Amino acid sequence: MRILILGSGVVGVTSAWYLARAGHEVTVVDRQSAAAMETSYANAGQVSPGYSAPWAAPGVPVKAIKWLMQDLAPLMIKPTLDYNFYQWTSKMVANCTEGKYQINKGRMVRIAEYSRDCLKALREEVEIDYEHRTNGTLQLFRTQKQVDGAAKDIKVLKELGVPFEVLDRDGCAEREPALQYVKDKIVGGLRLPGDETGDCFKFTQALAKKCEEVGVKFLFNTSIDGLLTDKGDIVGVKTSAGVMTADRYLLCLGSYSPLLAKQVDMRLPIYPVKGYSLTLPIVDESRAPVSTVMDETYKVAVTRFQDRIRVGGSAELAGYDLSLPEKRRANVDFVVSDLFGGGGDMAKAEFWTGLRPMTPDGTPVLGGTRYPSLYLNTGHGTLGWTMSLGSAKFVSDLISGRETDIDPTGLGIDRYPYAYAS
Repeated sequence: MRILILGSGVVGVTSAWYLARAGHEVTVVDRQSAAAMETSYANAGQVSPGYSAPWAAPGVPVKAIKWLMQDLAPLMIKPTLDYNFYQWTSKMVANCTEGKYQINKGRMVRIAEYSRDCLKALREEVEIDYEHRTNGTLQLFRTQKQVDGAAKDIKVLKELGVPFEVLDRDGCAEREPALQYVKDKIVGGLRLPGDETGDCFKFTQALAKKCEEVGVKFLFNTSIDGLLTDKGDIVGVKTSAGVMTADRYLLCLGSYSPLLAKQVDMRLPIYPVKGYSLTLPIVDESRAPVSTVMDETYKVAVTRFQDRIRVGGSAELAGYDLSLPEKRRANVDFVVSDLFGGGGDMAKAEFWTGLRPMTPDGTPVLGGTRYPSLYLNTGHGTLGWTMSLGSAKFVSDLISGRETDIDPTGLGIDRYPYAYAS
């Protein structure tokens, strides 16, 4: 079949790879000049199946109010009259129950664990340099309350058979030697040894080249303006290069997916969550991380690449605003300086922002729609890199009419009863 993929971030490019390998004729369209130029460009660098968890959790609404009052707040909200913001927020709050949290985390870990396995298989098939490391993720706790609160996550990890280690402060410093200098700030940690790290931008750009080698066509600098329908199906895509047609269409536009879907009366419950990152060169190996450290207090991840440190975090609900106000550096600046001071050159840090497509329940929206030719692979929130290959392989199998490797229950748009306007 002829497949037209809308979007060339890590989700779009991995989808192109699997669909091309399944024998389809694949074309990828994107408004940018190359692959991975938006949300995939400078994310936190984590491939973290064990850390996969929904924002919507018991106690989060109260925590969110407290965060808004902190100087170094993990969450910021820009005042808005956007109805979609309030609608999305109300749906997220409705998912903040213990029962829904367990269900949603289980779905997310199911995809993420599968995705990590797909990434390992891909590395065995093709050679791709993306500075990957397999040293796990350390979720760092600064308070005993955080240690106690990790029990619900540990329960889900046990149920799903995900390996983990509970560490005291000495154990944290043993796994991340640079933390020996700041042990007094640490109470303990939860280590997820199966997690990995890597530069998502490098990976996506390299895989795009592999895609071209197997016949995938990329049309860059091409805006996607609308979907054309006829007799209850999608029959084309309006672009700046004219109308493009295919047998199947795959929507991989991240935060911009709802804007396009709305044109055909689909209500994708996805809202852009703005995140920030710093990338700084390493100047002292002994004070730099060896893998990823996730600071639970500030919701900031510090990740080691080959000769760089990537610091990613903060969540700002500000619509589609991509401005880079200097005051938003405070959170990520503080964490890397507080935990790994002297490890990187802050004067040479690259400051970046991107929009993360978040669903109210944390799980991406994967699979078919009521339009036979239209499929979805979007809504991965902060875990696009983590879930990308598994999501892509899953959707590729659905499009190809194959049995999927993981249970599809709860992953599609049908879990939202309000998904269609009529």
